[in-house]
Amino acid sequence: MKVGLFVTCIADVLAPDAAVAAVRVLRAAGHEIEVPRDQTCCGQPAWNAGFADEAAQVATTTLGALDGAIDAGAERIVGLAGSCTAMVRVFWPELFELVGDHHAAERAKAVGAKLAELSEFLASNGLPAAARHATDAASPRVAYHHSCHMLRELRIKEQPEAVLDAVGCERVPWSADDRCCGFGGTFSIKLPETSTAMADDKLRSIEESGAEILVGADTSCLLHLSSRAAHEGRPVPTKHIAEVVAESMDR
Repeated sequence: MKVGLFVTCIADVLAPDAAVAAVRVLRAAGHEIEVPRDQTCCGQPAWNAGFADEAAQVATTTLGALDGAIDAGAERIVGLAGSCTAMVRVFWPELFELVGDHHAAERAKAVGAKLAELSEFLASNGLPAAARHATDAASPRVAYHHSCHMLRELRIKEQPEAVLDAVGCERVPWSADDRCCGFGGTFSIKLPETSTAMADDKLRSIEESGAEILVGADTSCLLHLSSRAAHEGRPVPTKHIAEVVAESMDR
């Protein structure tokens, strides 16, 4: 299948290894990958802050890139962040209608219908054969973080868990797995004390779980938690789920 990769700006700037891992995994699963060069931000920060016109201006560029990939033959678009995937699938039509661009709203609906978050796509279309392993004594003990937009807007819960199980990870239960990490884009800037308290709650729960690695599908959440953990002198190894799957191919 020909797949367009929605890298997201945060992965592009701060977590390129996650994007490289995703390309490797998708190619190993037999897909042809195209990375639309003109994609930038999905517009979520401006949208969340109430700046619809500015959000639409930013989102229009990425809409054109993803729409162009579909026009060039991509059967699906795969996103590397649950929050950005939710922005496109759930909020782009509303955003473009709000600013009066009905044509863009219709294009956004068409793109959203072909867009899947990475673990969602892998759970539906299959993992590379080399990535499948049974859990054993050497399997990494992982705590999976259910990020807010992915869980609550897209209703994606079982798919990333199924992917981690399939590649042989030992998922450990932890009490805060579906609680917000406190990042929330501009929320962490406007309400830093609350944001920090929420991160600390997550980190305490991770420590109690005995997990060796914190895994997630949203780089922003992982950066927020790892930065707070490092500040407190208790660093927590974090990995995007794409990296975990790619590493399983080398076992």
